[in-house]
This record gives sequence, structure tokens and C-alpha cells, in this order.
Amino acid sequence: MDLFNQAIDKTKNWLPQDGTVNYYGKLLTEEQADFYLNRLLENIEWQNDEAIIFGKKIITKRKVAWYGEKPFEYTYSKTTKYALLWTTELLELKNIIEKETGETFNSCLLNLYHNGDEGMAWHSDGETDLKKNGAIGSFTVGAERKFLFKHKQSNEKVEFILEHGSLLVMKDTTQTHWLHRLPPTKKASIQQTQDLP
Repeated sequence: MDLFNQAIDKTKNWLPQDGTVNYYGKLLTEEQADFYLNRLLENIEWQNDEAIIFGKKIITKRKVAWYGEKPFEYTYSKTTKYALLWTTELLELKNIIEKETGETFNSCLLNLYHNGDEGMAWHSDGETDLKKNGAIGSFTVGAERKFLFKHKQSNEKVEFILEHGSLLVMKDTTQTHWLHRLPPTKKASIQQTQDLP
């Protein structure tokens, strides 16, 4: 789907069925996106992610951090994390995103992909700690990356290119009926994304 040779309709649902995905395009100028990328690289308490997969503890190359309005607990892949309090830059981005979408977000899981070799396998954000059918924003700064959706029954796919400073929001029954992933690529260098549940 060619999103960038036409004006982006922020109200358009890009999924053909069983959920809602809105793509907002770039919310920041190139200079603003560069500023926030650099500040987040410098000021976030990044840690290698840990997960239990098939009973084995895996430590990923990808780094993560979780921030929020209070020390929420969040469990995925049998690992519990506790949110740190918002930084100034994260609060600024949260305000921009909330003003644009009309949604309210109480926390942010940040993912740092150092290069295109790092990505995320097919999954749904269906953890019981998340609000059922709530909005999850995926805000990207850094290298452009492909982002894919796959319907759990029909295997139909929808593809996006997430640009530096852009926002995508998943809501309604998207997590129930669709998987999403960030596939590896040879093109990307550093990228940082935020998922705001």
C-alpha cells in the first residue's frame, strides 16, 4: 500500500476487517524527530529484554524500557517489568500523541533496535494487564521500518512503512484477530519505537 504519494486520511481504518488501525504519518519535523531520538538514546534506562520461550530464558539484542504515570506491573513472556516514571521528553511526546489521536495513554514500552537485523516476531499485544480493546500507539523515531499485520484466520496481510517521527494506532479488536511484526531488514541502522498502551 502506497501511503506516501497521497494525503494521509488519519481517520481511515487500514484493516479490511476485525479491528482498527489508523496511520497518522509524521507528527514531527525531521529536526524534531532527530532531537527526540537523540534525547531518548541518551536519557532512557535501556536494558536487554528477557523472555521465556519454550521454557528457556532468552536475552535479546533489542533493548527495552517501560515508563508510565506510576510503577505499573506489566508481564509478558513470563517476565514482569515495573514502569519507571515519565521523563520530560516522553511526557512531551505523550502530549503530542494524545492531542493528535484523542486517546489517553498511561504508560509506554520503548523498544530500541540497533540495526535491521533486530526485529519482532509475529505476536499480539493481548496481555491481561492491558485494557481489553484499548488503543496502543506505535510511535517511531529512527530508521524507516516495515510493519506488518496478518489476520489470524485468513492470513491476509497489511503492510506499512513506519517513518521517522510517525504514529500508528491499533485499537478495538485488532489484538484479538490480528498478529503484527517488525521484520528484519538489511536497510535500517538505529530505530527506537514506543508502544503506548
